[in-house]
Amino acid sequence: MQTAPTLWLYFALVLGVVLLPGLDMAFVLASSLTGGRRGGLAAVGGIVAGGVVHVTMASAGLAVIFQVAPGAFNALLLAGSAYVAWIGLSLLRGGAALGAVAGGPARAPLATFRQGALTALLNPKAYVFTLAVFPQFIRPEAGPVWAQATAIGLVTAATQAGVYGAVAVLAGRAQAWLSGRPAAGAAAGRAVGALLLAAALLAGWEGWRTA
Repeated sequence: MQTAPTLWLYFALVLGVVLLPGLDMAFVLASSLTGGRRGGLAAVGGIVAGGVVHVTMASAGLAVIFQVAPGAFNALLLAGSAYVAWIGLSLLRGGAALGAVAGGPARAPLATFRQGALTALLNPKAYVFTLAVFPQFIRPEAGPVWAQATAIGLVTAATQAGVYGAVAVLAGRAQAWLSGRPAAGAAAGRAVGALLLAAALLAGWEGWRTA
C-alpha cells in the first residue's frame, strides 16, 4: 500500500488537474444551470463513475493501448470533443431557458448521470493524466496492484466529488435565481452552450497536440 506522503502527493496532482477548467467541469456547470442542483450532482456522479473506469483501465494496463496506438487515442479525443461540442451547440441553437435543454423538459437525473459518465470516458485529458501520472504511483514492492489502484481511485473520486460537487451546488443556486427570469435564463443557456463548445474545441486541440 502506498504511504501517506505518496497519496498526499497524488492528491495534490489530481486536485490541480480537476481544478483546471475542462470538459468535465463544463458539463457539471451546464447540467447545474439547466437542471438545478439535482442535475448537477447527477452529472458529478456520472463523472466520478467514469473516473473509476479510468482507474480500472489503468490498473489493468488497458490504458497503454492509447500509448502504443496514437490513432486510437486521437479517435477517442475527437469523439469526446465532438460529443461535448454537440451538447454545446444544442444549447446555442435552442437558446434554452435554464431548466430545460433546447426547449424540452428538464433531463432526468439518470440520463444526466449516464451523459456525465460518457463525457468522462471520452475526456482526453483523463487519458493523458492516466498515462503520464498513474504508473508513477504504482510500485511492485508496495503490495498488490489492485490495493494500490483502489487507494488511488478513492483519492481521485473524493477529489472529483468535492470540487465538482461545489460547482454543482453554486451553479444550482444560480439556476434557481435565473429560472424566474426567462430572458436571463435564455442568455445564460446560450452562454453555457458557448462554454461547452469552447471547452470541447480546446480539449480536442490540446489532446491532439499532446498525442
